[in-house]
Amino acid sequence: MISCSTLSSGGKDYPSLALLGEKLAENNIFLIFAVTKRLYVIYKNFTALIPGTTVEILDQDSKNVIQLIIAAYNNIRSKVELSVWDHPEDIGLSFTATCQDGKPLPGLRKCADLKIGDTVSFNVSVEARSCPPRGADRSFTIKPVGFKDRLEVTVDYRCDCGCSRKAQTNSSICSATGTYNCGTCHCEPGYLGARCECQEGEASSVYLSACREAEGKQICSGRGECSCNQCLCYESEFGKIYGGYCECDDFTCARHKGILCSGHGECHCGECKCHAGYVGDNCNCSTETSACVADDGQMCSGRGGCVCGRCLCTEPGAFGDTCEKCPTCPDACGTKRECIECRLFNSGRLADNQTCQRLCKDEIITVEALDTEDPGSVLCLYKTDTDCVMKFTYSEHASGRSVLTALKEPECGGGPDAPMVLLAVVGSILLVGVVLLAVWKLAITVHDRREFARFQSARSRARYEMASNPLYKQPVSTHFVETDFNAYGKSFNGGVH
Repeated sequence: MISCSTLSSGGKDYPSLALLGEKLAENNIFLIFAVTKRLYVIYKNFTALIPGTTVEILDQDSKNVIQLIIAAYNNIRSKVELSVWDHPEDIGLSFTATCQDGKPLPGLRKCADLKIGDTVSFNVSVEARSCPPRGADRSFTIKPVGFKDRLEVTVDYRCDCGCSRKAQTNSSICSATGTYNCGTCHCEPGYLGARCECQEGEASSVYLSACREAEGKQICSGRGECSCNQCLCYESEFGKIYGGYCECDDFTCARHKGILCSGHGECHCGECKCHAGYVGDNCNCSTETSACVADDGQMCSGRGGCVCGRCLCTEPGAFGDTCEKCPTCPDACGTKRECIECRLFNSGRLADNQTCQRLCKDEIITVEALDTEDPGSVLCLYKTDTDCVMKFTYSEHASGRSVLTALKEPECGGGPDAPMVLLAVVGSILLVGVVLLAVWKLAITVHDRREFARFQSARSRARYEMASNPLYKQPVSTHFVETDFNAYGKSFNGGVH
């Protein structure tokens, strides 16, 4: 940066922009304006008046000043621009740049997006608008901005050419209506054309067809007059109209917020040619990625992509300038854990004081007990090196501040009693064995009783069948004999066994 508060010129307290640009170019100094977003447009307009200057947006806390200087240096290193010193008023200069793509670009005096080994060239045409007194010479200097090399050009005017002595009046080359002088026809009044072949005011269909870009289109695109097979383009208060059919201009390119090519490009025939570091139809998309780098060095905190110099968060729930805020992301607790460790206990990967203070700017509140019922907070916990459990909550306030609420001390439970654990295990094994044995004994008893009952049932059925067997005869038989008491005077029944 250069401070100009002590410079003075022509009795004025401060130098003009032209003088400032001249002094910067004279000493090969590149000026970098590091300003806030509110002043960016104003200083961007200054860069058009001071060659070799760049404008970068500075954060409110100036944390991106290093990245800003690196980006400006890369931008300066990849650009070559010509400046003209001591330009005589009666000399017109026109530049044509041939950049790395090999295409000539009329009207440009700079090339951008250059890399080491690229070769560019510039064609400078000099036109004398008038002839100074005989013997008077003019000179000017062409110098690439920021380089010590320079080209001194001395102009020797020759207004009277030797070939003018051989001028031919009413030459056949000039359709007998002009003077052929030094290879050029100087037409008589009322005649036009390279060979004086056209008469002023003449408008035949042959001449008009030559002034149309295609059949059915307007003559000279409706922005010029056809004169002797050529379009004479109108002048416009908005800019320059040019082209063989007046089809091009430098003011109908795309705009952004009312600024042509967003102020980051040049308008060529309706198309924006963007400066280095910008892309898009209206050059409003910056390719600079320094603003997308988070404090931890990751691009958009690994939760999105850098689009037009700004982070586009793709992780659900992520927000912030670099997508650094995301309470619902899977890695949120792991990221904030390192800040809890270094800020509260001076341990962990970020224990180094400078690293911890730089990366961990969230507010941390310590409490005796956590409120886990808050719907806007996420409960996080992790196991410490001492086998304790540390708990904290992570939330985002409406103001954009990240707040971590953590326990003052990790929760540590007492260690297990080894003998009691052993006795419990042995007792459990014995109890399981006894239960299994009882179940087995019960199953065997039930099975035996069922078998005995089945045996008894079979046995009773066998006895019944033996008693009712028709082939079975009792070993004892009984006979009855009848007697007559009248014959024997008595009667009796007797039986013989």
